[in-house]
Amino acid sequence: MAAEPIPNEPLSFDDDPAFPLHRGGKLEVRSTIPVRDKDDLSLAYTPGVARVCTAIADNPELAYDYTWTSRVVAVVTDGTAVLGLGDIGPAASMPVMEGKSLLFKEFAGVDSVPIALSTTDVDEIVDTVIRMAPSFGGINLEDISAPRCFEIEDRLREALDIPVFHDDQHGTAIVALAALTNAARLIGKPLSSLRAVVAGAGASGIAVSQILINAGIGDIALSDSKGLIYEGRDGLNPIKERIAAITNRSHLKGSTEEALRGADVFIGLSGSTVQESCIATMSEDAIVFALSNPTPEVHPDIARRHARVVATGRSDFPNQINNVLAFPGIFKGAFDVRAHSITENMKLAAADAIAGIVGDALSPDYVIPSPFDDRVAPAVTAAVAARAREDGVARL
Repeated sequence: MAAEPIPNEPLSFDDDPAFPLHRGGKLEVRSTIPVRDKDDLSLAYTPGVARVCTAIADNPELAYDYTWTSRVVAVVTDGTAVLGLGDIGPAASMPVMEGKSLLFKEFAGVDSVPIALSTTDVDEIVDTVIRMAPSFGGINLEDISAPRCFEIEDRLREALDIPVFHDDQHGTAIVALAALTNAARLIGKPLSSLRAVVAGAGASGIAVSQILINAGIGDIALSDSKGLIYEGRDGLNPIKERIAAITNRSHLKGSTEEALRGADVFIGLSGSTVQESCIATMSEDAIVFALSNPTPEVHPDIARRHARVVATGRSDFPNQINNVLAFPGIFKGAFDVRAHSITENMKLAAADAIAGIVGDALSPDYVIPSPFDDRVAPAVTAAVAARAREDGVARL
């Protein structure tokens, strides 16, 4: 007779290498100065600390010099749009937020603190971040679902005098623009001559479309679950109404697949599937960025039958569109000049810097550098800092 299962027996995850790596978390806080004796203690804490506190009270700007706030990012989420997992809540989002902080440190030496909020209310999130902002030099919004993420970022940018950056929007957009810049160079066409189709009108789809417009792309059509977005279409929320006003100059209606006929570029950010027959209808030397994870809209091997350049969001295929190419260097550059915000020009400068790393090594399988290319973060840092000074948002 089979043994009865033991109720509430604890699960064992030892066979999965991810679990031992994450046990106890991936971060810790370390002191930057030693406390060896009472003299050290009297300087690091009372009474010495009181003199520093008094100076900051008299001149709040000194907090940038005498506390960690000038170099620490708050990585903030509500757990509603985590990776490809969706709304899994704040507790389950913490391994991802810790991972984001790990990447800040490993790729640009930037310290950060993961913060998962137990609310999805826009007003409560905005109010909470504003209240904790004096402890940080920048705010990185992460994995907050659309369309709420747009309002949250806009309100925080308006309220705070430190950089606020929603990486799901702008990180993806910056790296996608960098890759497309090089792909266009490879096929010998200027951005201004390209017609693109973007599948997915969430946070990243809207931001990618916006940055491509700012960079001067010829035309771009954006689609959601109901088809192509155009001015006057029923059921558009305010964000989609705004993007409809500046996209789809050809006034295309219908499906993503119909829009792909003759298109130069496809960018997938939707989690949907695009048939090979539709990719085959694109222009000669087509460019396909199938960025949904873990399953691209079209398999890269299939897309390569018809496209000159193929990119994905995955690390096991060439041309990975990975946000880590952008966000560490962007915050480092902003911190280096104590920028009070991140401007559109700073994002474009970051994209140019990332694209420039490829240089003469450009090929169909190399339009974007590897996340492990140690030239990337310094190049982005320098470009962002320089542009912040030019835009007048730098304090140094």
